[in-house]
Amino acid sequence: MGASLKGSAQSGRRGRRRSHAPMSEINVTPFVDVMLVLLIIFMVAAPLMTSGVQIDLPSAKGKPIDAPKTDPLIVSVNKKGEVFLGEEKNTPMPIADLPAKLLAIGKTRGGNVTEEAIFVRGDKSVEYGYVAQVMSQLKNAGFRKLSLVTQVEEGK
Repeated sequence: MGASLKGSAQSGRRGRRRSHAPMSEINVTPFVDVMLVLLIIFMVAAPLMTSGVQIDLPSAKGKPIDAPKTDPLIVSVNKKGEVFLGEEKNTPMPIADLPAKLLAIGKTRGGNVTEEAIFVRGDKSVEYGYVAQVMSQLKNAGFRKLSLVTQVEEGK
């Protein structure tokens, strides 16, 4: 039923005489599909990786501090008053154990951990006195560079 534009002598040998030259074009459609899937995965996963401990930070106006050269040491206090070290959200610890654990981390990093910056993240609904106790424990253990983490105030 199909018609051939070439001569009738070649109609009997349909697939044998065709010579296909290699394509010199790159098919980018699969590449674009994979990149879009990866983009969606990273867009969904990025907000989940920001912080391990769920804390509602207070807002404050001010200039942000310079980022440290190494990974910062983070101490978090959630709204229940539980203290966490780093991004571990499953293991709260007593305040008294905090300085010893930070010193142990300093030994594994090498160098003087008491000279490293420690970021204290306190939920805005926790009592100020409790966050002050955490900072006092750190100060008494010899840590001198303590910083409170807040959100940037918007609209002002």
